[in-house]
This record gives sequence, C-alpha cells and structure tokens, in this order.
Amino acid sequence: MITQLLKKKELHFERSFAAPIEAVWSAWTEADRLREWWHPDKTTVTDCEVDLRVGGRIFVITLASDEMGKYAGTRWPMDGTFTRIDELRGLSYDAKSWTEGDEDSATITHTNVLTLSSEGERTLVTLHVTITDIGPKAKLAAFGMKWGYKSYLDALGKQLAGPPNH
Repeated sequence: MITQLLKKKELHFERSFAAPIEAVWSAWTEADRLREWWHPDKTTVTDCEVDLRVGGRIFVITLASDEMGKYAGTRWPMDGTFTRIDELRGLSYDAKSWTEGDEDSATITHTNVLTLSSEGERTLVTLHVTITDIGPKAKLAAFGMKWGYKSYLDALGKQLAGPPNH
C-alpha cells in the first residue's frame, strides 16, 4: 500500500446522552442497533457485523445515496478488530477504512477508544480516535472524519431519544 508519512492525527469527542449506560452500550455493540446510526447524512449502512470479543470483528459498509451527487453509489467499508472489551465501560478497536475499489491508495488506518460513564440518568460518551496512516487518495476523507464522527454521535443521540424499539 502506498502511504503518506504523517504525524498521528488525534480526534476527541465527548457527548452526554439522556439514556442509561446499558442503552448506550447496546447501541455501540449490537449490529442491528449500530447500523441505525453509524453513518453520516445521505448514507446508509448496507452491512454491519459486531463480534464482541477481544480479537472479534467490527465491520461496517456505508453506501452513499443519490443525494451525494458524484459520490452516489460509493461504498466505504470499515473493518476492525476489537482490542479491549470492558462491558458497560468501554471498548477499543483497531480499524481501517477505505473507498471500495481503491483500497491500495484510499485507506485510513485508525485506533478507536470508547469510554462510557454514568452521570445519574445520563451517560457520558468519550471517543478518542487516533489516525495513524492516510493513503494518498484519502486526505479529504481523513479531513472529513471529524465531521463524520460528529454526525454519527448526533444520530446516536436521536436514536437514544426516540421511542424504544428493542
């Protein structure tokens, strides 16, 4: 793979949700729940797998809708391996994300560390993402990851605030 030399890029997010820690945990760790919110606007999740164990896989494919213009139909896989599972407290996984059909030059390698903590009836979510490698055609995507994660967390908030469906 052709890669660009870079210093690590760090992204850090904190959100407080009006939901019990168990609901937030299941939203992150159950594939059917994760697929409902783990995508930015104008995209959908076509495939989602969560094998919740150290060494297990987290796999998501996001598909761009027609509303995304020239990107319509583009698929962006994310394939990761869980490195830490601490039930109801947090998890970590190492992953790579890419534009399907251009994995050699459009891959972003990243480590994700999620921490959950109870604040009474609310749950504090802390997400730390370390980007360690960016393919030469992935610079724009890497720049957009901050927006993408913010969008994911907004969607999670809407899902947690909605009527229970599980």
